[in-house]
Amino acid sequence: MPLRSLSYLTLLILVILTAISGYYVSQLRFNYNFNDFYPAGDPDLDYYQRYSQRFGNDNDYVLLSLEAPAGRTAFDPAFLGTVDSLTRFARRQPRVLQATSLTNAVNPVVEGLGVFNLPYLHPGEPGRRGPDSVQIYRTEGLVGNLISADAQALTILIQTEEDLKKPSGDSLLNNMKARLQALNVPAERYHLAGKLVAQSVFVDRLQWELAVFMSLSVVLVTVLLWFTFRTWWGVVLPLVVVLGAILWGLGLMSACGVSIDLMTALLPTMMFVVGMSDTIHIITRYVTELGYGAGKKEALRITIKESGFGSGLSALTTSIGFFTLMTSSIKPIHNFGLFTGISVLLAFVLSFTLLPAMLVLLGKPQLRVPRRQGRSWDGVLGRIFRQVLLRRRLVFALSALVVVTASLSATRVQINSALLDDLSDHDPVKEDFRFFEEKFAGVRAFELDLQPVPGRSIYDLDVLRQIEQIEQYARRDYGLRFLASPVTIVKSVRKALNGGSPEEYRLPDSEAEMQRIRARIRAFRKRPEFQSLALPDGTEGRMTGRMADIGSVRADAKNAAMRRFLATGTDTTLVRARLTGSANLIDKNNGSLTRDMILGMSIDIVMVTLIVLVLFRSLRMTAVVLVPNLLPILIVGGVMGAAGVAMKVSTSIIFTIAFGIAVDDTIHFISKLKLTLLQEQSLFQAVRKTYLMAGKAVIVTSLILVGGFSTLLFSSFDGTFYVGLLIGLTLLFGVVAELTLLPLLILYFYRHRPREIRQPVPLLTE
Repeated sequence: MPLRSLSYLTLLILVILTAISGYYVSQLRFNYNFNDFYPAGDPDLDYYQRYSQRFGNDNDYVLLSLEAPAGRTAFDPAFLGTVDSLTRFARRQPRVLQATSLTNAVNPVVEGLGVFNLPYLHPGEPGRRGPDSVQIYRTEGLVGNLISADAQALTILIQTEEDLKKPSGDSLLNNMKARLQALNVPAERYHLAGKLVAQSVFVDRLQWELAVFMSLSVVLVTVLLWFTFRTWWGVVLPLVVVLGAILWGLGLMSACGVSIDLMTALLPTMMFVVGMSDTIHIITRYVTELGYGAGKKEALRITIKESGFGSGLSALTTSIGFFTLMTSSIKPIHNFGLFTGISVLLAFVLSFTLLPAMLVLLGKPQLRVPRRQGRSWDGVLGRIFRQVLLRRRLVFALSALVVVTASLSATRVQINSALLDDLSDHDPVKEDFRFFEEKFAGVRAFELDLQPVPGRSIYDLDVLRQIEQIEQYARRDYGLRFLASPVTIVKSVRKALNGGSPEEYRLPDSEAEMQRIRARIRAFRKRPEFQSLALPDGTEGRMTGRMADIGSVRADAKNAAMRRFLATGTDTTLVRARLTGSANLIDKNNGSLTRDMILGMSIDIVMVTLIVLVLFRSLRMTAVVLVPNLLPILIVGGVMGAAGVAMKVSTSIIFTIAFGIAVDDTIHFISKLKLTLLQEQSLFQAVRKTYLMAGKAVIVTSLILVGGFSTLLFSSFDGTFYVGLLIGLTLLFGVVAELTLLPLLILYFYRHRPREIRQPVPLLTE
């Protein structure tokens, strides 16, 4: 088949596949689900899922806090009227199970056979304001939960149906904000927190930032391509290829039922800059051959032959870098690694099908840069090469110094994360969450499963006393500011039986009194605030609470201390307790981050080593490839340590991705060196010629990669910001190592063994 007809057929097939991909991309949805960030396959996750089926999730709520107007307190009648109106409004909303505030909180009192619910507040009776406030501040569970300690703010706790998705959650939040506006409550006087709030904000920002990053990347890459090739086709063709690869990758992701989340939102931007590498190497080589007078078909044949091997290897090593992220137990990271790795391979396929077909159909292009100007790159690269050789001792000395310094600094990197770690400290959402930590109990959930031993009930007095000891430890040493458990039910019943006095809020003194309380528990157990604290048959209970978000490092230490206390400070022949909950699972991610990162990097390094060994059959070549690419990784680790950047879910992907991308240029360099050595007798001349041939593509691709990743610096998510910054720095340091350390290592390792590197590789000589 004639080459032109083959090109038309190729284009037709690719257009059909692209149309199919476009259909699936139109079905893509954005998703932000806390559950996706739990460690998949972890026994604690299975345990929590069973636990939540019995007691419900610990984050199905919204906190709405209102600050009293300046000069007034939370007991101001007008302010209480506003809070009460909002509470009643929230209770009427779809998918809301319960809305509790100080205005509808009651103090139950048992008189005779009846239970009377006495309100804590009497806004219509000004004379009772003083006694009401005294009663409230003497009642456990109200201060720090529904009212702030300084009496300047009240909170409405809105309990929702289980695992609300974004549309329902947004509807609830929008309705509450509209009601606040109707009541003339200014935005600075109310604060929202909870999973639904984070879910709404994260998804909306993901959609916005995805569009912004792609737009910035297109503009930046377009400008760089224009200054590099100075031809319209040198700009348009790479854009078509890479955008096609992105469309195919997203289409495949959608076809597999995967949504766009905080991690996969990086795929289009990541692919746009990473996928350019092959097209730039192809077009650079094609333009070079045209500049030396070759015809279009001959230039394309030489380009495909000489670039195919290096591009194939680089696509393989880059995709491996992403595929190693699949070792992560965190689903978003796993999906990001899988589909970005596949997209890299798709970009390679399009680079050697779509791009050649378009070049064939383009006709012979007219170069806008004359040959004598186009060869100015040779002069610049020649001078750089000469300076590197003259200062080779300085290059080796500086490299050694950097290794030592960066290694020492990298040891200071901590693995730490918080619930809203990806938001900046001055983000309004984070400031709202911080408000609840300063004025109320906080937003970090605490869950402890309580199981009496067989034959015992959660309402046995001895069991309750053991649970009370755990409560005391949780408040005193663990840092809980609010908690509830089956002990709360029993104490509340006892208080109700004794006139509702706060002094009677304690466990009974005797088994006889406990027997009387048990007879009344059935009525209280159905109250909304108590119904999820114990199973009806008394075989299991729940201790739930809230605290400040102290970060995973401190939380891990507190969890370890809590487990020691449960094992040694409680009677395990009466009750067994186990930590669980969403916060505990997110903390566990950090324990796997180091393991996953080391495993991913190890797999990446081993795979690259095996590829080099198979293709070049030389241990020296593995050192030549690994050293210039591990050095930038080490430097970035040192930068993280020096700058205090913690390792967390979002930043844990940096090292494996950066290594997989950075090694590309080295692969291109040594593959071209192999070809050059088949023609040159002198190793020095072969290295110099390769340096001049590959140098331009190395510099251009690195500039595009660094520039593309720098667009992520505009993200409002700290994790995305640091991904852009640190991968950009890695690639920047990588190109410096590529142009200085790499040629020196080749000349050093092979100065007495030129035949070893000159051995032909079958794929290169076919």
